[in-house]
Amino acid sequence: MIGTVVCAAVLIVGGLVSTPARLDAATAQVGTAAASDKMLDSRIEKRIHSDATLKKYHIDVSVDGGVATLKGTVATEADRAKAGNLAKVNGITRVDNKLVVDLNAATTGTAGTVKEKTKEGAEATKNAAEKAAEKTKEGSKAAYGKTKEGAKKVGEKTKEGLSKTGEVITDTWITTKIKADMVNEDLLKDSDVEVHTNNHIVTLSGTVMSPAGRARAVAIAKGTDGVQRVVDQIKIGPKK
Repeated sequence: MIGTVVCAAVLIVGGLVSTPARLDAATAQVGTAAASDKMLDSRIEKRIHSDATLKKYHIDVSVDGGVATLKGTVATEADRAKAGNLAKVNGITRVDNKLVVDLNAATTGTAGTVKEKTKEGAEATKNAAEKAAEKTKEGSKAAYGKTKEGAKKVGEKTKEGLSKTGEVITDTWITTKIKADMVNEDLLKDSDVEVHTNNHIVTLSGTVMSPAGRARAVAIAKGTDGVQRVVDQIKIGPKK
């Protein structure tokens, strides 16, 4: 009876002692399997992404317990089969090919890619609209500035007026015109007439030889375009 109890105790103790060792072994085995799955995953992805036909697609690869699962969208059945074959590497026990065949994938890739391109297109449109609005704003400012400047010049010309020949009438123009018209006047020979113009008001000073010469000088000044008034300060007498 005592021997039986001792044997039972030894078996129980032996079982308790061996349990942690078994757990460690199981944990190590799981860790090794996970590492192996990760390596297989990377290897398959590299093979697919290196393929000239398949690299344009977004194919998701996952490996669990030696089973490779493929998800995503490809354009043809041939591409689907090709991806499945590339997933068959050493260590893979089975390939679960869940790739969907969609003809649009040839140009757009996966739905995710389409969404990204749509977003990029929207951003580009927004940026283009903002640039167009900015240019319109700048153009409006420039146009306003030119219009304002043009209006100012027109106002100045309107104020000064135009001669019969289309020239802008300024004080300088009036003075020059009066002096030029007096040069060939017989009544003003040997005279010394000075002409000053301020705001289109002409002041004549100096000397002439006769009253007729004085009258002629005043008449020339009054007959000049743009002259509003003539101030006669001419004296009759010999040229000084």
